[in-house]
Amino acid sequence: MSGTSLDGLDIAFVSLTFEDTKNDSFKLLESETIPYPNDLKIRIESAPNSSVSVLSKLDHDLGVFYASCVNSFIESKKLDRKEISAIACHGQTILHQPHNGFSLQIGSGTALAMNTKLPVINDFRNHDIHAGGQGAPLVPVGDFGLFADHADAFLNLGGFANLSFRDVQKKIRAFDICPVNLPLNKLASNKGLEFDKNGELARSGELNFFLLDLLNSLEFYNSPIPKSLGTEWLDEHFYPLIKFDKDIENNLRTIVEHIAFQISRQLEFSGANSVLVTGGGALNQFLIERIKNYFKGELKLPDREIIEYKEAIIFAYLGALKLQNKVNALASVTGAKFDTVGGVLHDPGF
Repeated sequence: MSGTSLDGLDIAFVSLTFEDTKNDSFKLLESETIPYPNDLKIRIESAPNSSVSVLSKLDHDLGVFYASCVNSFIESKKLDRKEISAIACHGQTILHQPHNGFSLQIGSGTALAMNTKLPVINDFRNHDIHAGGQGAPLVPVGDFGLFADHADAFLNLGGFANLSFRDVQKKIRAFDICPVNLPLNKLASNKGLEFDKNGELARSGELNFFLLDLLNSLEFYNSPIPKSLGTEWLDEHFYPLIKFDKDIENNLRTIVEHIAFQISRQLEFSGANSVLVTGGGALNQFLIERIKNYFKGELKLPDREIIEYKEAIIFAYLGALKLQNKVNALASVTGAKFDTVGGVLHDPGF
């Protein structure tokens, strides 16, 4: 798994057990996060504006990089390749435009399969999009398939915040709420930091109420579900409101408040009493404090391993569902005409 905030490549070796009468279960056997080389990270960041040839080369190179990481992981953890059914690979999202009929995640599945000699499942989103859905979120299948006993609802704080819950009719619903780590990390980078550790810079800043009102007035927040966000929306609507070259602490403080307000607003809408919080933003102590200031239910933070690897675990689950031809994208979540079995299988033929 690699998210939009480009924190690194999360690799999880997961054993899954499928049950007929209760929730499925998992064991996280090994895990590791591998940072992107700086040159590759720069290429990924500029990819949305790249030519077809440049993007195609990056797609190949990223697949080869993934393969080298997986091979090193298998060797260092002393894993038996015969025990690995497949690699489930989310890929790196470059463009997400379901309204135009596509979502693009690069990291060549063929290159990954051929260089690891293992089957690969990728391109999880486009089946759902061609069925009329958003192609996102996909994580709710795993939230309720693997973690349903942990909480009423599930909040992931990654590049964007997304929420999964059951409505009054017990249907699973989910949607993206707002950006989180993407703008926070972008601001922190102007201080020479990869991220604002524990939200310390934000805590030191002062609220800019004018900016806060502008952010909270963005049209997306009042649009109906299902809905999802991509970096294109940030570039067009969110970033133009922010000055990234000054008042860094004040901007961080204001954006954290904005995130906390929007998240708590949607938590109240969900009717949840308890919420399991994961993703890198769950480690931002100040952000968690501000969400708790608004939301009076229980925020449950699991062990750090689950906080950091829950999405990788769930994509392993989605891949295993694909291998069994079982639904791994829900129409009630994405707005598609019907549930789908997403993913493309690349067999290395060895």
